[in-house]
Amino acid sequence: MSPVDSIPKALNRAVAEGVFPGAVLLVRVRGNVVCHEAVGRVGLSSSDKPVHVGTIYDLASLTKPIATATAIVGLVEDGLLSLDQPVSFWFEELQERAVGSATIRQLLHHSSGLPAWRPYYEELPPTWVHPPGPSEIETRKRSFLNRIGLEDLHYAPGTQSLYSDLGFLLLGLVVEQCTARSLADYCRERMYAPLQADPLFFIDASGTPVGGHGDLQEVAPTEHDAWRGRLLQGEVHDENAYALGGIAGHAGLFGTASALSVMAGAWLQGALGRKSLLPSSLVKECVVRQDETPGSSWGLGWDTPSPPSSSGSRFSPSSFGHLGFTGTSLWIDPSCELEVVLLSNRVHPTRRNNKIQDFRPYLHDLIYQEFVG
Repeated sequence: MSPVDSIPKALNRAVAEGVFPGAVLLVRVRGNVVCHEAVGRVGLSSSDKPVHVGTIYDLASLTKPIATATAIVGLVEDGLLSLDQPVSFWFEELQERAVGSATIRQLLHHSSGLPAWRPYYEELPPTWVHPPGPSEIETRKRSFLNRIGLEDLHYAPGTQSLYSDLGFLLLGLVVEQCTARSLADYCRERMYAPLQADPLFFIDASGTPVGGHGDLQEVAPTEHDAWRGRLLQGEVHDENAYALGGIAGHAGLFGTASALSVMAGAWLQGALGRKSLLPSSLVKECVVRQDETPGSSWGLGWDTPSPPSSSGSRFSPSSFGHLGFTGTSLWIDPSCELEVVLLSNRVHPTRRNNKIQDFRPYLHDLIYQEFVG
């Protein structure tokens, strides 16, 4: 069976087995798109629109490398920020707090000692009559910052690694403090616009694309959310990001497989030492496993394969990637210049559907077999 047959067959079988309602897969090898498939529908009903290659997905935690880590790289290159600055350099209120000594590097590496997650959003009303204005959003950001500052660390910074949404939420605030603009606007001006990575954007509390343009009618729905009391479509799935007005360092980015592949290409070219908007020296530092923390598979903003890996069993040790909770993933193998973008809404209609955990490694092994050999 040829790749033309085997890959679509695997994707359609995943739809039939309820892995996700639909999905878009984009595979590129040595700069050439060898597969760009759309399967299924955006929802479970036969009346829901079929997925097409331009369907926009909530990228969830792919926000971490594609927005926040990318922004940090730009700021370091421009001399506005240092990876080894303590986070208290940017926020005086953290100077006497345990997390204040954690560095930007440690936050990127998930070795700050912060917990993985906290439901800060539960302390805020889930709905509002009118979208919150800039002053209300700023108040909420300061509230979240203070709550992070009050967290007890699970371990001393730099000694262990624990994947943390809170660390990247904090990094998003650092970017905004450093640039005096939103994370969305900075990413658009510094990275997305020069690379023509479109559509790639955040959606604010009023339901307006920020930091880019996109047709919200093309956004696949995610979950029937009990907290907000509605089906989520055209608004971020992550509750903490929603409470912050839709723009956050750990989640909130939306886009297509094509737009995401543009950013993947920029990171790949940097990793290979080639001309890229992203400086090669910083990229190479970000995409490799950091040896100073025993047992960690993390680079800086990126993960690396560690069995069992969502990238399957065949991606090389030089590979790097990331997952998104909503059913998205990106894996890149510099050794064979392979990029794999998988976008889905596996959380529709409920996040309790975890069938994608077995499907991801199977799909990546199949892709490697068919296109790399």
